[in-house]
Amino acid sequence: MTSTEERMAKMALPVANQHFAEIDPGQLPPGPRWHGLLQSIGLLRFRHRFIPAMHRRYGDVFSLKILPEGRWLVIFNRPEHVKEIFAGDPEVFHAGKGNAILGPIMGEHSLLLQDGKEHKRARALLMPAFNGQALRGYRDLVDRVAAEQVGRWRSGEEFRSLDRMNALTLEVILRVVFGVTEEGRLDELRPCVNRTVNVSPAVLLGWGYPVLQRFGTWRKTVENAYRLDELMYAEIRERRAAPDLDRRSDVLSRLILAGNEGDRLTDEELRDQLVTLLLAGHETTASALSWALYELGRDRALLARAREAARTGDDDFLEAVLKEAMRLHPVIPMVVRTLMRPTTVAGWDLPAGATVGPSILIAHGRDDNHPEPERFDPARFLGQNPPVNTWIPFGGGVRRCIGAGFSLMEGVAVLRQVLTAYDVTAAGSDRPTVRNITSVPRHGSRIRVS
Repeated sequence: MTSTEERMAKMALPVANQHFAEIDPGQLPPGPRWHGLLQSIGLLRFRHRFIPAMHRRYGDVFSLKILPEGRWLVIFNRPEHVKEIFAGDPEVFHAGKGNAILGPIMGEHSLLLQDGKEHKRARALLMPAFNGQALRGYRDLVDRVAAEQVGRWRSGEEFRSLDRMNALTLEVILRVVFGVTEEGRLDELRPCVNRTVNVSPAVLLGWGYPVLQRFGTWRKTVENAYRLDELMYAEIRERRAAPDLDRRSDVLSRLILAGNEGDRLTDEELRDQLVTLLLAGHETTASALSWALYELGRDRALLARAREAARTGDDDFLEAVLKEAMRLHPVIPMVVRTLMRPTTVAGWDLPAGATVGPSILIAHGRDDNHPEPERFDPARFLGQNPPVNTWIPFGGGVRRCIGAGFSLMEGVAVLRQVLTAYDVTAAGSDRPTVRNITSVPRHGSRIRVS
């Protein structure tokens, strides 16, 4: 059995065969009592209407019944509730189990799926590749990739900025994170990576029913996973043997050398962490950038200020633009933790097996968190930060995304390249829709550049 077959078989089990102690709905906060399939569809496919509707009806804490049948998700919204969950004992609040649906794609060693000692070890090995010194080392290459991609645009063009940002952030992942430079390997990886990122919510749900993997889109997803693994393991083997390994600055090379002799990442661990970085850092950053360009393109005064910031090197303002895009248009809907034993959260005595999650959608849209929340206003992030636990695109606590700094650095570099070269105008209106686990502009945030 190949490592890919082993992962598929092993990681399908947590999704297909999760057994939770029977939870009495009377123990939980109020919520709809529809079938779990309907609530799962609402949560995965129609979250931008479903979650706010549930909030309006049931208040700041409510429960959802989701697949696998018998699993319960309790949504929290207030900053003090968010703080309580992020500060919870990581031995009790398990994030990995809450993300189990991603297991067949990411693998058991993924930082997002690990808990306890395994998570602590993996995070310690990965963190040096994303500290301040490492980010400074990546910046020039990110700038070059962004300049190369933006340099292909033509004045007068109108296009979906999401597509252009996806192509750009993919190149950053492949060259800066994976460290791939050979054009033939890049040509092979690009379509496999795109098909991995574009997996639909239906495919994610299908992991809970492995029989589906013999048919249609599920079968194609499995075939693509095998091909991506083949390419990635080949790259890992070649990189380990590279004579200049200790002089390379890409993330993969740093991870191969991370840790002490005898406690370094295996090929399987490297593969799982690279796919995690890919899924967590590709379309998330691309969506945030496309929304940023769309919002700037709707406000000439704000665009003029942003272009001046790009010309003068005012990265603080460009970062504020990116952060406000992440606030107004959340890419990820919530952060989840599964309770390993009965726990009191926000005054509710919750049973083991329940999953709890702060809603990013609601937290970012509350007017008591962010005055005039529907207004795009980067000034919220200039010289100050919003109140603690009201802006949470990267999660929080010991599970805060290790790639947060990389994402902001990359976003600022891309905005600088675009805005020094082009004037931007939004072409039409847009609103969010769901693609895989992320939210993206329904019409791709169409813009015109000149």
